[in-house]
Amino acid sequence: MTRALTLYHDLTARLEAVDWLLPTLARFLFGAVLAGYFWASGLTKLGDGPLGLFMPSTGAYAQIWPRVFESVGYDSDQLGLHHWAVVVAGTVAEFALPALILLGLMTRLAALGMIGFITVQSLTDLYGHGGIEHAATLGAWFDRLPDGAILDQRAFWMLALVTLVVKGAGPVSVDAVLRNGPLARPVSRPQ
Repeated sequence: MTRALTLYHDLTARLEAVDWLLPTLARFLFGAVLAGYFWASGLTKLGDGPLGLFMPSTGAYAQIWPRVFESVGYDSDQLGLHHWAVVVAGTVAEFALPALILLGLMTRLAALGMIGFITVQSLTDLYGHGGIEHAATLGAWFDRLPDGAILDQRAFWMLALVTLVVKGAGPVSVDAVLRNGPLARPVSRPQ
């Protein structure tokens, strides 16, 4: 039994030493599963023409401010500067934060931003779009059903992002190049 425990501890110690694996997989899965989702969502918010980012579509207001937009008869001209700024900032975030994560540039900050974005998105889905009235949309933990759009699916999204906040981008990233490149400062590590 002691030999088996020693072998087990040796193997797990080797796995713990492979510190590049989790952040690399988290970034890969983010790219494979979520980056396209957020970019497609961002595209629905762009208005017409080259300055479409600054002239959001009606769909953008309907997605981000559903109840407020409905209360003004779906007329975006009746909304204020604050509403416009939130829509533009949200649209920029849907393009920029996933791109930063994929590049591995300012990954921890970008992942933290995505955590905030997904939290706001989830609250908007629940309270702004009426998802709270549909138990299947919210889902429930420990219910043996893994398909709740908010609590189940987005919990896994958050796990990948928390991994990036804690572990960083991994070795195949712009962050690693900047940290280890010729212009990098030596990092003193505690003994």
